[in-house]
Amino acid sequence: MSPLENFRDKEFLDQITILNEISGSKDSEALPGLVDLLKDPVGDTSIDYMVVNALNAVLSSNEDKVIEGLKDPHEGFNILCIRVAGEYGLKGAVQSLVDLALAEEDLDRLMEILTSLARIGDEAAIPVFRQFLNHQDPFIQSSCIEALGKLGDHQSIEEFKKIIIESEADDRFEVCDITTWKAVDGLARNASEDTISFLVRTLHHKNPTVRRIITDALINVGSFSIPMLLEAFETGDTDTKILAANVLGFLRDKIGADGLVAAFDKGQADDANVRYAVYEALGRIGTMKGIICLVDGLSETDELILMAVIGGLEQHINPGMLSTLTKLISAADEQSFRLAKAVINSRAISIFDHLYENQGAGDILVDALAESRDPEIVEEFRDALAEIGGIRAEQDLDRLPVLTVSTRKALAADDSRSMCAMHRAILTDLGFEPFVAANGEEAYEFIEQGETFEVIITDMNMPIMDGMELVGKIRSTPGLEEVPIIMVTTESEASQQGLASKTGVSAFITKPFKPDDLKAKILEVTS
Repeated sequence: MSPLENFRDKEFLDQITILNEISGSKDSEALPGLVDLLKDPVGDTSIDYMVVNALNAVLSSNEDKVIEGLKDPHEGFNILCIRVAGEYGLKGAVQSLVDLALAEEDLDRLMEILTSLARIGDEAAIPVFRQFLNHQDPFIQSSCIEALGKLGDHQSIEEFKKIIIESEADDRFEVCDITTWKAVDGLARNASEDTISFLVRTLHHKNPTVRRIITDALINVGSFSIPMLLEAFETGDTDTKILAANVLGFLRDKIGADGLVAAFDKGQADDANVRYAVYEALGRIGTMKGIICLVDGLSETDELILMAVIGGLEQHINPGMLSTLTKLISAADEQSFRLAKAVINSRAISIFDHLYENQGAGDILVDALAESRDPEIVEEFRDALAEIGGIRAEQDLDRLPVLTVSTRKALAADDSRSMCAMHRAILTDLGFEPFVAANGEEAYEFIEQGETFEVIITDMNMPIMDGMELVGKIRSTPGLEEVPIIMVTTESEASQQGLASKTGVSAFITKPFKPDDLKAKILEVTS
């Protein structure tokens, strides 16, 4: 006897109990009754919903019935069978789904069928996905791209490349569409020298969101992408070198570090922005050759580059580096004060602790600390001096300023640790309380928490949420339509600044820049 006999005449609670029992047991004898209840609902939303769930459970272990249902004229039951086939990976349903897809004209139903085929993941469906690879509907197209990428269809590789190339067209590059995203993912999933070389060549895509997606894809591919990244570093333009160095830094692989050092020795990092990116990457990786290169970087005079060097060395302290740095700072010349300021602004507490043992170096470091206008930094080093202890440390503590937090607030977003430190120093010098974030998402969290800012500074290229996305979110937030936003970028193309201006950027400053340049820009937009 069917468990659903006289179901419509039963009490509500009894109906729920029966449907729950069927869902748990997956009793195939209940299938005809459930289909009847689906096609002719009882009219109670809760019961009708539970009927669908019970039918889903029973069909999951009745593949033949699912295949039959794919030909059922009742739309609701047909769609349910399509979804069940995909949800439970019923390979026996592939050919029927293929036939349905080839005959389907309704876009919504076609999407359901393709989604189900993609979830099953059978190579027999590859011809169907190829057929709809250039479909006019972007969601159908992206679904096919994703499926072909997962199935490793090498015949689709050139089409994926074409999609990415065409996405840089003048009338398309301003928006990162879902098809471009899936095409990048498809190439990365089929990692070969050809596909990864292509992604590296397009690393400096016109659209910043696509750049971030390609960067993330290369990082996910891992060490396999290193030779192609190093080749691009040697042959690419300045922006490509910067982005390639960034990826190599995030990969944290010794081979990548050795390649960057070799490129440095060949003179391929003469540009200040490229050197900055290389130093940051070497600091993340921390090989012996990389540390030696960072120590050589202590002769740099650019304030931001020095902060990248010090920030990298802070992560990899060793006696040789400390000895060199002690001699340089103890020399009490112009470079000594640059280095001391970089140690303080980079919040290199470990380096400070070691160098303070030498009175000459310690005095110059405390001089730089006494000039800081950042309450948070001064407090951190105050704690370090208190922990060191002794008469000299107590005397130096008395030299430190007592600072109060400003009522004026500014926000800065950059994935570079040293750049964030630079922003802190500049903003505190101008009398702002600085809020810093490593990406756009972290930056926007401050806004969601109710913080208000007189000025916002953002990098263009950042992970998770890039500067363009951040600006768009800020401008769509009530009350923030007019807050000044300065974008810091290395981008050379006029199209990039044009795109950023359309998004809502108030002003630009291009790396490399001096602190006074950014100070002037901040004063200009907040006047």
